[in-house]
Amino acid sequence: MLLVINPKSGKNQIKPYLCDIIDLYVSNGYTVTVHTTRYAKDARWIVRETSHNYDIVVCAGGDGTLDEVCSGLMDSDSKALLGYIPAGTTNDFAKSLGIASKVMSAAQTVITGMPFACDLGEFNNVPFIYVAAFGVFTQVSYQTPQSMKNMIGHMAYIIEGMKSLATIKPQHAVVTYEDQVIEDDFIFGMVTNTVSVGGFKSYSGTEVELDDGLFEMLLIKMPKNPIEIHLIAAALLTQKVDERLMYFAKTDRLTVTSEKEIAWTLDGEDGGSWRKVEIVTKHKAVQIIRPAEAVEASQ
Repeated sequence: MLLVINPKSGKNQIKPYLCDIIDLYVSNGYTVTVHTTRYAKDARWIVRETSHNYDIVVCAGGDGTLDEVCSGLMDSDSKALLGYIPAGTTNDFAKSLGIASKVMSAAQTVITGMPFACDLGEFNNVPFIYVAAFGVFTQVSYQTPQSMKNMIGHMAYIIEGMKSLATIKPQHAVVTYEDQVIEDDFIFGMVTNTVSVGGFKSYSGTEVELDDGLFEMLLIKMPKNPIEIHLIAAALLTQKVDERLMYFAKTDRLTVTSEKEIAWTLDGEDGGSWRKVEIVTKHKAVQIIRPAEAVEASQ
């Protein structure tokens, strides 16, 4: 077993459990090699170069660390299973997988859980796990004060995002998927494969399937007046698509083009600025261990 740990994830919350995690795995017959990340892309490098030597690679960290580990697995020819101990700030993808937020419970799932073939994505040939996004709500999850999150939950993200509408500039873009072409001014765009992203949940009206080969696309148009701002806020709060101001679709491939560069984030990290973006679903790209009941429920 290769145990990749980001000791700084989630305000260092993994550190107090490190010995207990190692003892748990050794007690269950695993030979454990520990690698602590020291700089950006370190996890991706160590997994790409060494994962073929292990049956299981366990990631202990936040969404960003998990992104690096998955990228390393996709870069290699390794058949190692992936375990995940969420220890970040948002841990959005762990929630979709049904993995417990408590560190030791999640560590136990690596032993008792079942493999699940999960979709990942590629953004201009760069792997990402669950979300590529641009616009007004991109950094809301990370900028919203924790006290506000605790008090009013989902609404906190909406409030913080809507507050920035006065200063944001819309992005004029052409979005192409399947046989559809959309050209408009957008304040937000998201392609996702998770139940919840920074407080936002699925807008499809059905349960998100993590292995169906499809991502969900949500685009929000630039509001023209205070009434439309209110309608967008109401749609987000009720988690219903307002087709007058939003576009929603499920697709396995899409292209976003624009005359000016658009800044993107991938799994909450900087994804660079681009005039043309191609996003492709990688169907069942990684075998991740999730609770047995979650795997059985998805079948």
